[in-house]
Amino acid sequence: MKDFIIAPSILAADFAKLGKEVEDVLSAGADMIHFDVMDNQFVPNLTMGPMVCESLIKHGIEAPIDVHLMVRPVDALIKMFAKAGATYITFHPEASENIKMSLDLVRDLDCKTGLVLNPQTTFETIEPVLEELDMLVLMSVNPGFGGQSFIDSTYEKIAQARTLIEHKGLDIRLEVDGGITENNISRVAECGADTFVAGSAIFSKPNYETIIDEFRDKLVSSKD
Repeated sequence: MKDFIIAPSILAADFAKLGKEVEDVLSAGADMIHFDVMDNQFVPNLTMGPMVCESLIKHGIEAPIDVHLMVRPVDALIKMFAKAGATYITFHPEASENIKMSLDLVRDLDCKTGLVLNPQTTFETIEPVLEELDMLVLMSVNPGFGGQSFIDSTYEKIAQARTLIEHKGLDIRLEVDGGITENNISRVAECGADTFVAGSAIFSKPNYETIIDEFRDKLVSSKD
């Protein structure tokens, strides 16, 4: 399995000082920055656009940026975020008129591809294009708002996804997004995840390094 990646979601950060927040969380040991992009149509909330991504890169952020598109349609936003400097661009299969063509667009724009499965979305939806992915993302909350609790049925789904990935011999990341805390990250890893999105669990803490170090300790223990 791949090395573990901790990806703080800036949806939970203080936007009045976003550049410093991102600098601080990376200095504290985070590996990748997660962007939750919502359009108030596909999901019931409105968040940030490509200008925020571009601004952070101009600010000097060099870490990978993981853009999660909760928008419909996706292709126009894929182009905008690729131009803005995204590393990964992931989207929901329900939001694309042609999943394969949208994935091809991401790759043609030199970004890494990913699909996101809502808690109720089955693997059958994306299995025909699984080999096209650099990352498979499992939502462990219902998308649209930060600060939600982890849905317990996700544990079994993570294990199923890991089995599917290994059965097909694929070299892709398995990311879990939503409700990740110091209390469940080790079990999430034990089930087969290697990439962990956490928002309020990190940004609500007074010391980012302390909580990220605790995450790391829990991840190490999950290997024992």
